[in-house]
Amino acid sequence: MIKIFLKKTVLLALVAVLAVASLPLLSVSAQGANDPTPPAAGQISNERLEKIWARQLKLYERMGRTDEFIARVQKLLDRAKANGKDVSAIQSALDAFKDAAKDAKPIYESAKGIINSHQGFDSNGKVTDSEKAKETVQAMREKFSEIKTVMNGTGKALREAIKAFREANPRPVKTPAP
Repeated sequence: MIKIFLKKTVLLALVAVLAVASLPLLSVSAQGANDPTPPAAGQISNERLEKIWARQLKLYERMGRTDEFIARVQKLLDRAKANGKDVSAIQSALDAFKDAAKDAKPIYESAKGIINSHQGFDSNGKVTDSEKAKETVQAMREKFSEIKTVMNGTGKALREAIKAFREANPRPVKTPAP
């Protein structure tokens, strides 16, 4: 008797939970007359500028680790070569990437001045002057564009060479021990 009562109680509770879960709990409202208007065409909001600036800083930081990346890839290539693998395609792609990175280094270093002055942004990356912030973001965009031009697709070529190597030399599949 108690067992049947508990089953019915649990079933009733489950039905109640499902009923409540199916109810819409969020409301939607239209924009009122006093809501802030979006920026005019061609204008960028301060929030958007802050996001762009943060992304540019991360990209700049990542570019600063290029020498570590090259050393790590070279170490892996040396190990693969010692294991009898043909790494000539990756090695030539890495050498081209290394030469291009060396040529791009002065441009990268010149962008440091833009970051250090961070005109239009405070030290926390918040916009203090919209116009100067736009100029700063645009200046960084131009530096990144210059670096991309100097790199001339060598990063993509290196990725493709690594991908081709992995396809030609798949990792051995480990079989579980009996």
